[in-house]
Amino acid sequence: MTPAARLQAAIDILEHILNGAAAEQALTTWARGNRFAGSGDRAAIRDHVFDCLRCKRSFAHVGGAETGRGLVLGLLRARGMDPETVFTGQGYAPSPLLPDESLPAVSPMPDNVALDCPDWIAPDLQVSLDDQFRPVLQALQHRAPVFLRVNLARGTRATAAARLAQEGIGTRPHPLAETALEVTENARRVRQSSAFMDGLVELQDAASQAVIQALPIPDGADVLDYCAGGGGKALALAARGAQVTAHDADPARMKDIPARAGRAGVTIDMTHAPQGRFDLVVLDVPCSGSGSWRRAPAGKWTMNRAMLNSLLQVQADILDKAPDHLRPGGVLGYMTCSLLMSENTQQITRFLDREPAFRLVSQQQFTPLDGGDGFFLAVLQHCG
Repeated sequence: MTPAARLQAAIDILEHILNGAAAEQALTTWARGNRFAGSGDRAAIRDHVFDCLRCKRSFAHVGGAETGRGLVLGLLRARGMDPETVFTGQGYAPSPLLPDESLPAVSPMPDNVALDCPDWIAPDLQVSLDDQFRPVLQALQHRAPVFLRVNLARGTRATAAARLAQEGIGTRPHPLAETALEVTENARRVRQSSAFMDGLVELQDAASQAVIQALPIPDGADVLDYCAGGGGKALALAARGAQVTAHDADPARMKDIPARAGRAGVTIDMTHAPQGRFDLVVLDVPCSGSGSWRRAPAGKWTMNRAMLNSLLQVQADILDKAPDHLRPGGVLGYMTCSLLMSENTQQITRFLDREPAFRLVSQQQFTPLDGGDGFFLAVLQHCG
């Protein structure tokens, strides 16, 4: 495909997303209907789509419309490219510019538009982030780095870096976690690399690794990953020597755990109804995902106040159920990939008011300015 044809494909996919389709679903549907597109084409189109979603408000402003076509016009103008060189109508290129599309927007861009921040959540983020509000929102307008977690049961970080380098994949250590490698070259080769297939490395954000590293895990501890999802944190916990049981309210989300655990050389039990009590209960609760908007930018635009309020109640309910699974003196690890105080420190304050048998041991907030996703961790100990 030509570069112009890739942009037209991005326009078509963005139209489906703007009409309500999930981003991944829209990309998959397009790929299935256009099997002539090679892996390089699909990767380039995906990048265009996600770049447009990260910067939807600002690109629509300079592109003149919140449409697939308007967003791609905004993308080109933001990159300093003349859209007329691409919108030629030749071959599979986008059709030529209409008169009202020929000139970029000259009206002032409001702050929230320039920062690609939904108006309804901006006050919450300003309070939560304080003087980091602007730089964090600017960071969320750009692609996230690709991080790997080194499985220390299989080898060291240096060993993993050397193995990956042999296959042309460049990495460097990242300071957020002792297991973290940031991919600097050929990230798309990772899943086909021997280091990945042999379980030496897993894809996992550096801040996500950091919160697992911060949890107190005695040797052989019994750990319940209560909201396990795809099992990334369960794998990291098992790599630290914990006896891990994984649970999720939707068991289908855990379907990949057995294969991932086998590749990593660890054992993870799975359950629909946790039995007994554990030394550590990890609660990676459903949240707004505001800390990971650069990875999943569509969530920035689909979230609303009612959905956030519903999530706050779900989080509180999970916190209230968690002590039933904890041994006296055990630890809760509450975490979100959110930047909002309402989901983080305020949620913990309310829990401690309801549960005087717990004390706050520590809490940490990571933002994209630290290098990884936005992440929050509170460590709570039962005082029984």
